[in-house]
Amino acid sequence: MNLANLHMLLNHLPILGTLITLGIFVVALIGNKDDLKHACLTLFAFIALAAIPAYLSGPGAQAAIQESPDVSMAMIEAHQGAALLAFIFMELTGAAAILSLWRFSSTGKWLTASARASLAVVLAFALVAAGLMGIAGNTGGDIRHPEILAGQEPASAIGVMGVALIKSMEHFVIDTSQWIWPILEDLHFIGLILLVGTIGVLNLRVLGFMKRLPIAPLHRFIPWGIAGFIINVITGFLFYLGMPGFYVLNFVFQLKILAVLLAGGTLLLFYCTSAFRGLERVGPGEDAAASAKFIAACSLLLWLAVIILGRYIPFGEVT
Repeated sequence: MNLANLHMLLNHLPILGTLITLGIFVVALIGNKDDLKHACLTLFAFIALAAIPAYLSGPGAQAAIQESPDVSMAMIEAHQGAALLAFIFMELTGAAAILSLWRFSSTGKWLTASARASLAVVLAFALVAAGLMGIAGNTGGDIRHPEILAGQEPASAIGVMGVALIKSMEHFVIDTSQWIWPILEDLHFIGLILLVGTIGVLNLRVLGFMKRLPIAPLHRFIPWGIAGFIINVITGFLFYLGMPGFYVLNFVFQLKILAVLLAGGTLLLFYCTSAFRGLERVGPGEDAAASAKFIAACSLLLWLAVIILGRYIPFGEVT
C-alpha cells in the first residue's frame, strides 16, 4: 500500500460520515430526539478528528502519483483546494459539536436558547462541510478518472478558491516575516499549556489526587482546554502547509498525529458524552469510578506522548 492508497482509504470516513451524520442530525432536530442529537454531535466530533489524517495524507498521495503520465496537475490542484475548504469547515463543525456537547454535559438540557443556538450553528457548519466534502470527493475521483469529465475543465470555483487560500497561507507562513514561524510556535505552546493544564488537572483529580476538590468546578474549565486544542490544530496546520514535504514522510510526526487522534478521542469520550456524566456528582474526598480512572490515565499518557513526540519531530524525517 502506497500513500495514494492510504489517502483514498482515509478520506472515505470524512466524506461519507459527514453526509450520513448530517442526514441523521436533521431527522433528530425535526423529531426533537435528544439522544439522537447527542449521538450525531459525537459523530461530528469524531469525523472532525478523522479528517485530520485524511487531509494530511494528501501531499504524500500527490507525490506518489504526480509523475504518472495520465495524471493532470490541474486536477490535483482542484482537489487540493476543495479538500482544504472541506477540511476547514469540518473542523469548525467538530469544534461547534464539542462545545454543544460540553454545554449539554453541564446542564443536561437542550431546551435553553443558547443550546438551540449551538445546535443551529452545528447544522449550518455541517451543511457547508457536507457540500464541500462532496466536491472534494468528486474532484479527487476526477484525478484517476479523467474520462468522466467529457472534455470539461477539471477546475471548479471552489477548487480555485481553495488553491488561492493554500498559496496565501504558504506565503504567510514562509515569506511574510522571519517572526511568523516563532510566533506560531509560541501560540502552539500556549495552546498546549491550556489543553494539558485544564484537562491534565481534571484527569489527576479523577485519578484520586487533590481529593479535597470536587470535580464539577474543574469541569467548567474544559472550554479553555478545547480552545487550546483548536489553537494547536490551527498552528499545527500552518506548520504543515509551510513544509508539507518534511512532515508527510516524518515517522515521528505520524506517531504524534496518531497520539493526538487517540487523545482527542478520550477527550470526547470522557468529557463530552453521557458515559461519564456521573463525575459531575463526585464531591470532595470521593473517588471516581474505576472506568473513569482508566480513561483519565490513558488521556494523561497520550498527551504526554504528544508533547514528547512533538519535541522529536525534527529528528524523524525519513531519508
